[in-house]
Amino acid sequence: MRMQEETMRPRRRLAPALIAVPALAAALLLPACAARAQEPGGPTRPARDRTITVTGTGVVEREPDQAVINLAVENMAQTADAAAQANAQTMERVIAALRRLGLERDQIRTVSYQLHPEYARDEPRPGQQYEPRIVGYRAMNMVRVTLNDIRRVGEVIDAAISAGANRVTGLNFQLRDPERARVDALALAVQNARAEAQALAAALGETLGPALDVSTTGMIPRPVPYMMDAMAARAAEVALPPPIEPGTLRVEATVTIVYRLLPR
Repeated sequence: MRMQEETMRPRRRLAPALIAVPALAAALLLPACAARAQEPGGPTRPARDRTITVTGTGVVEREPDQAVINLAVENMAQTADAAAQANAQTMERVIAALRRLGLERDQIRTVSYQLHPEYARDEPRPGQQYEPRIVGYRAMNMVRVTLNDIRRVGEVIDAAISAGANRVTGLNFQLRDPERARVDALALAVQNARAEAQALAAALGETLGPALDVSTTGMIPRPVPYMMDAMAARAAEVALPPPIEPGTLRVEATVTIVYRLLPR
């Protein structure tokens, strides 16, 4: 009976363990195979492109062909209404004088108007609280004149002051088409960058290939301010400033280019 019971016991399953051994061995062998494939004798990866990065700057100078003048009428009166009316009448004479010079309406624009009270600057007595006291009202009206002929700047200022303008708050010289100057500076910057890249490639014994990437930085020229103050020039019988020389405008652009290097 004991022998029969032993024969009836289930046998242990050894198949999974026997199957796991070859799988484990394969897993251990894979890193070795991968390392062997990366050895000098194994397959090689494609070589990365050799590149060179250069930066070029281009500078051009242009004579301004447009002037912007800010003319103002400033006055003071006892009441706000009186200050506003006197200011409006004087500015009408100024604009009429500018129109007689042949300026179109779109060349004369109102850019600022102010009307505010003026207070006395009395010092408070000891022990008393200072209370502001209105002594009058100040009005100021400003127009902007755009000239495409900068040779007429002095003529326009003279006519405006003769008609009653007592402030020239700004005079700027600029380009009517600043984008063209910027494009010219960019083209010069590219030429300079390529010349530098060719020199470096030749020194390295390589051949300069095509451009792979380009980035640019540039700045549109800002108007050049001309400092002057012609307030009450006629009333004080002071001669106007000498003939105005606008000078030149400097336009600069920079490019950074990545070139491919080719073996000779």
